[in-house]
Amino acid sequence: MKTLGTLKTPLLMSDDRPIRFQVRKAGNAHAFLVASVRLPADAAEAARSAYNRIAQFLADHGMAITHERIFGSLSAESAVMAARNSLFKSRSISPENPVTYIQGHPPWGEGLAGVLIQAVNSGDAVRTIMDGDIPCGRCWKQHGVTYAVLQNIHAGMHASRPLQARLMIERAERILRQQGAAYGNVVRTWFYLSDIMSWYGEFNKVRNQKYGEFGIMPGPGDNQLLLPASTGIRGETATNAACTMDLIAVIGEDGVVPKIQNLTNPVQLDAFRYGSAFSRASVIHNNLMEVSGTAAIDGHGVSLYPGDMNGQIECTLHNIEELLAQKDLCLKDICSATVFVKHAHDAEIFYRIAAARGLQDLPAICVVADVCRDELLFEIDAEAAINNGVQGFKDVRVQGDKGLRGKQIDECSPENLQEWNAE
Repeated sequence: MKTLGTLKTPLLMSDDRPIRFQVRKAGNAHAFLVASVRLPADAAEAARSAYNRIAQFLADHGMAITHERIFGSLSAESAVMAARNSLFKSRSISPENPVTYIQGHPPWGEGLAGVLIQAVNSGDAVRTIMDGDIPCGRCWKQHGVTYAVLQNIHAGMHASRPLQARLMIERAERILRQQGAAYGNVVRTWFYLSDIMSWYGEFNKVRNQKYGEFGIMPGPGDNQLLLPASTGIRGETATNAACTMDLIAVIGEDGVVPKIQNLTNPVQLDAFRYGSAFSRASVIHNNLMEVSGTAAIDGHGVSLYPGDMNGQIECTLHNIEELLAQKDLCLKDICSATVFVKHAHDAEIFYRIAAARGLQDLPAICVVADVCRDELLFEIDAEAAINNGVQGFKDVRVQGDKGLRGKQIDECSPENLQEWNAE
């Protein structure tokens, strides 16, 4: 099995390829795989191309998936999942592993926006978490600590939206207890809410109540922030549930206490002070920063630059830079990100601003989705590697993948092609 090696200076790539596949490492045994669809493409072809490279990389490097999310139109889900399952079977990867498929339209309309995957060395004894006969997450151990990811957790659709939210969080807590953990071990959540604008306030009320019951809501005079990092965004799923969640929990064993630091942002008001129960970021073992969904909100909790997409993007990137700087990181240390734009035509503004900042190779998927406030046009969430000894980004080409329209998708000259290097 190959080990994860040192990544070189990034190869600057043009934006004329339909699919970009990037791999970023976070430590010696942890990798982020980002397959982003940048141009209009048939969903099935795009999925086959993306999963061919994902499956080959996992097989070649002896890695197992720990978290898998797909963003695309619900109309494309069956075609995307068929391609995924076929390519995984061809590489002896179980297609029954948990996956969360969220409706996040690509900027051009219907189709696949992209795939986000975290993976670790298969030697870390990765196992599937079951809720009855339903695979709902992955669990693995590293250095005396157990990590648990739960995926696609919901409570069905046969209850009011607030009750669904309560039952969803309670279901997640029940599954964690079956793994010897509790909700207090959660360091990161993603909440995907159907029609978020019409009931986000109700959702926050339920979450605040549950977090109070779990003992993690800050009280008067509390000087320890226990709330997980989080994203709350619009996202429908095929279940028609009002809300769906993913999470990461970190559990200590044999006297090992997980090193978790929940961060505030010096340029933003803590979200729990205006009714949203999450930290601005969480740091896990000083190796990985989980950056919450971040938008143009200031130190008083006020939305900035209404109607100004350029201003909101620049402000959001500045807010994330302030978080990253607390661990001597910058935007180029981001391993994986999701970019949310309220209006499809604004995606090009983001790409232009990113390129001007030298971030044309930011490993990110761009999707169209409502943010939690009507005046907010833009949001990003991200994960960033700390003390990685790696600068820039990494793109990988899988030989023999002819991709869309019979062309080699990651075309570049042999002398410039960067490979994933073995140590």
